[in-house]
Amino acid sequence: MPVDFKLYLITDRKQTKVPLPQAVRLALEGGVRAVQLREKDLQVRDLLGLARELRSLTNDFGARLFVNDRVDVAVEVGADGVHLGHASMPVDAARKVVGSSMLIGVSTHSPEEARAAELGGADFVTYGPIYDTPSKIGLGNPVGKDSIRSVKNIIDIPIFALGGIESGNVLKVMAAGADGIAMISGIMAADDIKRAAKKFMDSIDFMDRIACNYCTPR
Repeated sequence: MPVDFKLYLITDRKQTKVPLPQAVRLALEGGVRAVQLREKDLQVRDLLGLARELRSLTNDFGARLFVNDRVDVAVEVGADGVHLGHASMPVDAARKVVGSSMLIGVSTHSPEEARAAELGGADFVTYGPIYDTPSKIGLGNPVGKDSIRSVKNIIDIPIFALGGIESGNVLKVMAAGADGIAMISGIMAADDIKRAAKKFMDSIDFMDRIACNYCTPR
């Protein structure tokens, strides 16, 4: 399957002002086409029920669903992919389980980690934190937008910039070389989730149009 999305929404039900399925629906209505279910504190039975509900929602919108860490849950609900962190199953082991039927994303925080993820069989990586963000405390200092280019130079799979990305800096991050952006609070914590999602999608579409115009032969 191709990595055919540019905005990668990561869930956090503790940040939303409405129930998570409703929040995800609003984000999908705003144009989001890839959702990672990341609710690490849920028991597997509750996570599975939520995953089934989000699978139905994403199917309705033709969107991708990823499950964080739990390869078994991803397989059970027919998700489009799984997202792995530093404490998750190794990428090559996950690939043996899901084969070519699922996409595998990997969280990375350095060029070396991104390269290792690609060599292990990942289809894309999230990279960051680009800026300071409460959700990524403990992962070290922000890497900064300029470091995105150094990662682009050593891997061929898409890079989704993550961490502290908001409406005021999304264009700078995309211009620095990110293939897309991944976010939690910028959409999940918004008062108007649909509007926030659409605003980020419009910014990404704007950068795509610039890139297309630049690449079109004159």
